[in-house]
Amino acid sequence: MTLDEILKEINNSKSFVITAHENPDGDAIGSCLAFATVLKDLGKTKIDVLFKEYPPIFNSLPNCDLIRKEASLEQYDMAIVLDCPDLKRVHKDYHKYFESAKVTVEFDHHLKNAMFADLDVVNPASPACAEILVSSFRYMNLEITRDVATCLMAGIITDTGGFRFNSTTRETFEFAGWALSKGVNIPKIYKETLMTKSKSQFEAEKLAVDRLEFYMDDKITFTYMTKEDEKALNIQPGEFDGIVGIGITIKDVEVAIFARERDDGFKVSFRSNNIDVADICVLFGGGGHKLAAGCTIDASLEDVRKAVIEETKKHLENK
Repeated sequence: MTLDEILKEINNSKSFVITAHENPDGDAIGSCLAFATVLKDLGKTKIDVLFKEYPPIFNSLPNCDLIRKEASLEQYDMAIVLDCPDLKRVHKDYHKYFESAKVTVEFDHHLKNAMFADLDVVNPASPACAEILVSSFRYMNLEITRDVATCLMAGIITDTGGFRFNSTTRETFEFAGWALSKGVNIPKIYKETLMTKSKSQFEAEKLAVDRLEFYMDDKITFTYMTKEDEKALNIQPGEFDGIVGIGITIKDVEVAIFARERDDGFKVSFRSNNIDVADICVLFGGGGHKLAAGCTIDASLEDVRKAVIEETKKHLENK
């Protein structure tokens, strides 16, 4: 079994590099830190978790000091990629460490996965990559300490929207109950990751609401943020994460879209109550989950708006 092979390779490896998709969310960060903590508990001393930037709200997670912008080695025994369906979604500066590693491993829960590692563990039915790690660690007899469980719960809480999304399973709540028994402060994680926001984040959400546009008899919402907005509001990494979800909370809205301008074009995020928005994003070179997906489109705001609205209308008409 793949997990048996992964455990064997972990035991034979001395150096590890761990990363996830670019612009990591709570599931990516929590999963990476959980895996790093497990390795540290095994006595492994060379562990780098690589992110160029990440939301500062996760700085309270155990072993976040292992996060670095740059690698400390030229080559690692094992490269681990978490919560990422394709190596292309990992920051380009980190590709060389994956490609030169002696063995590569991935754990992921995206529906459309490229199976790009030597050893792949993929379960699209899982609500979070962190939940895949729960069962995987248990199978491999790797201890889930309170610190490990804290990181895993951060991933599960953020990717289930605080247990609100349809992807939430019985196992999700069973692990949450077990984590509580281990002393994990779930209310604290919930508050810090989902309920606490900076002034700049509040101002960004306020601006996005003011710009909210409705299409197709109020079934679609669209809003956006430019680089000038980001600079003026001094928005930090991760402070855009909740904006796309604003539209989907409105009654009768079926798809919410948020376009954020970056140097390489507009990063477009989709949320849905029913239709498969990953199918829409694939048309623009992206992907994701059925109800939460994204893509990047190198075009003007006007062209981006027109393209994504037209494609979303087609999918809603044909559902």
